[in-house]
Amino acid sequence: MLHSPSRNVGALCLALAAGSAGVPFASLRAGAPAFHPGLPAATENRKLVALTFDDGPKPYVLLGRKSGAGVPSASLLDLLDRQGVKATFFVMGWRLSKNADQQCRRVDGGVPCRQGAQEEHRRGHEIENHTYGHGAFSLMKRRYGEEWILNDIEKGSSVIQSITGAKPRYLRPPDWDIWEDFRQRIESRGYHVMTKSSAVPPALRDVDSEDYFCAGRNLSKCPKPSDYDYVLRTLEQRERHGVYDHILVFHELPQSVELLSRLIPELKKRGYTFVSLKDYMQAEGGTSK
Repeated sequence: MLHSPSRNVGALCLALAAGSAGVPFASLRAGAPAFHPGLPAATENRKLVALTFDDGPKPYVLLGRKSGAGVPSASLLDLLDRQGVKATFFVMGWRLSKNADQQCRRVDGGVPCRQGAQEEHRRGHEIENHTYGHGAFSLMKRRYGEEWILNDIEKGSSVIQSITGAKPRYLRPPDWDIWEDFRQRIESRGYHVMTKSSAVPPALRDVDSEDYFCAGRNLSKCPKPSDYDYVLRTLEQRERHGVYDHILVFHELPQSVELLSRLIPELKKRGYTFVSLKDYMQAEGGTSK
């Protein structure tokens, strides 16, 4: 069972003392929810969740319509509004281009994908970079070289900035496909590269919901008994290892909206606070450029 947050006076005193000595607060967690001095008072000493979505924007899921194939979806953006949650959307830049309008209208319920991203931004959500073309880095390197990938990343940032007015801070490589020296090259350009790698502290690792295995006709890899249970089991396991903060990764899928309609209230009940990725990284001592 997920642990409820408790205020440990001794740990808090240690955190305050260490903070005055210049020790990062994020390094002090040891079996209890961390003290987060960089966040508003309402979120200090809480268990944190940064809710993120990949591969959009998909207007029929965001706005609650039927896809071009007739697949219905509840509105993800309306759900987030009702729950008071600000999420982070890692979008594919090509979907925001004018060239994508016709395909988006046909596939995603008659609404241009760019309009979906504009609505994300209007409602106060973060929009970050999932590259422009969504090509696997290893394959793109073999075909075109690393410079091509870097240009694809910047092309994605440019089209996102045309909507938000700001260059994205964060990049999530497609399928987390990246190697260390290339990660360093990307981060030298001002990005924080999202990862599942054990080389970073657990609280900074992406937690994959595996919701994409529960879409389409072949559901053989969909977690059993359900993806909802899988996500809760994953968080319980992380808590048993003293990790109380999580970056959750979902996709803009109708079944994920249904899952989250149950998961968000349940996690709130268990003491979790949902924050933007920017605020989460600031609390964890990660980047918030």
